[in-house]
Amino acid sequence: MKNRNRKWMMFGFSLLVMLLVVMAGIVYEFNQLKPENHFTTVPVIEAETGTKVMNVAKKDIPEQKKLDEETKEVKINTPVFNLLLIGSDQRKDEQVGHSDSMILVHVNLEKNKFNAVSIPRDTRVHLDSFGFTKLTSVQYIMQAKHGAQQGIEAAVAAVSKLMGVPINYYVETNYTGFQAMIDSVGEIEMNIPFEVTLTHPWNHENLNKVIPAGMQTLDGNMVTEVVTERYSLKNGEYGRQQLQVEALKGIAKKALSPGQVTKLPALIKTSSEYVIATNMTTTDMISLGLAVKDIDLDKQLNYQQITGTVQTMYDDVLKAKNSQIVVNPQKIKEVTGSFQ
Repeated sequence: MKNRNRKWMMFGFSLLVMLLVVMAGIVYEFNQLKPENHFTTVPVIEAETGTKVMNVAKKDIPEQKKLDEETKEVKINTPVFNLLLIGSDQRKDEQVGHSDSMILVHVNLEKNKFNAVSIPRDTRVHLDSFGFTKLTSVQYIMQAKHGAQQGIEAAVAAVSKLMGVPINYYVETNYTGFQAMIDSVGEIEMNIPFEVTLTHPWNHENLNKVIPAGMQTLDGNMVTEVVTERYSLKNGEYGRQQLQVEALKGIAKKALSPGQVTKLPALIKTSSEYVIATNMTTTDMISLGLAVKDIDLDKQLNYQQITGTVQTMYDDVLKAKNSQIVVNPQKIKEVTGSFQ
């Protein structure tokens, strides 16, 4: 009887030890996911071909130190970094696509502040070995010549050079991916700042549908149609940029709502269904998601646009003139000066 009791005691003790080890592992993992613990180093994107990353003065980005040439990462004192969101027009079964929409987000998790700026797709940039062309074409050109990875890195590097700041993370999706992202969280509440008529929808049945201004409940199909419309908008591309930001806010609010936030790790693990390319790991995404779950996007997100003049100029890639946007360098400095 004593031996039997001793066996049960040993079994119970072993079970308790295993439980404590598991609990310690969970606590350790949770602590590691805290932004101040997780984001101690961040990568810096550099493309081997194409545009190069502009050197940034330490006074401009004090949190980012010298790049480690082996790991391509920099140490940061506080969880502060730059994230580029890219929407591609790449269709299913296609190998190349244009950077159709670009939003640069300066993330300050210490202050829980976010500065987002939309970058016009038709901005005039210089691509080494090719000449002047539109920013939207950089990814397409480099993908066709060097493949998907160098294509996305060249696009990121072009934005970095244009904006004069290092870019640490990027996330790219396309039409079908964006729709799948929304469908994964369900319908979202989206603020439509002005009436939108769908003149060039992806799905023909949506042609000429009108979405009135105001708060609307929309599914993935309709949100994706709205954020790609620009021809019927009074402000064209700049109006579309506003719609894109409102959609992202709606997705974030839904994904980080009390009823959804517990599903966040599972949602992120299925990100391959709607993310074409990213250098963020699963733990990067989870840590970022947990860090922003309690913020008020309407108050803690500062959104800006980069204005420029529309000019008909020669495109060295197309060997013809087209409509391009020439941005004001001073405006860019003003925008990045608010990154704090």
